Amino acid sequence: MTTGLSSDGGYAEYMTAREEVLVAIPEGLSSVLAAPLLCAGSTSFGALRNSGAQGGDLVAIHGFGGLGHLALQFAVRLGFRTVVLTRSREKQELARKLGAHACIDTSSTDAVKELRKMGGARVILCLAPDSKAIGELVGGLGRGGQAIIVSYASQPMQLPPALLMRGGQSIRGWVGGNMADTLSFSVLFKIVPMVEVFPLEQAAQAFEKMINAKVHFRSVLKMRG
Repeated sequence: MTTGLSSDGGYAEYMTAREEVLVAIPEGLSSVLAAPLLCAGSTSFGALRNSGAQGGDLVAIHGFGGLGHLALQFAVRLGFRTVVLTRSREKQELARKLGAHACIDTSSTDAVKELRKMGGARVILCLAPDSKAIGELVGGLGRGGQAIIVSYASQPMQLPPALLMRGGQSIRGWVGGNMADTLSFSVLFKIVPMVEVFPLEQAAQAFEKMINAKVHFRSVLKMRG
């Protein structure tokens, strides 16, 4: 169930909602695991599925957190050659366990040069809210590649326009996705979110951990019963 972007109803055991905004959770998927798939999951899945990338194309995941660990699983199941860009050694190890074909340590390696060595990315999925880093990564796109911005980075992004002209690259934004399709795909291909579960009474604590990036990787509130 989703409350939308502007309707009240969060942090409550019961609510009233319009029928057309409700999504049935498939059998075999718990409410706890379904919760992150309705937002983080559907957004990253929608961005990848509508990117135009085809099986075997190089897809780079920039940012390996709540959206990134799901985006990686979706990308691998969709048949993309997937590389994760992250500074964290711990997250690099996890990314490989989840199926990443390669990882680039952005703290010690020039990610753009590495992506070019691989032939250039068909898609760079930008999930980390770092405008400067996103602008720099555009140089790692291959011919016809696109950077898809999903994170809400508030600072202006700077890059030379000529960078996009050498091979028809582009930049676009993406929000949302088809939640029912995301749930079905996740059940079929066993996409599993990593969550920390909190009782409803600890909603404030869960929110604080999420805002301070101390959750591994998504906070989920569980109602009584």
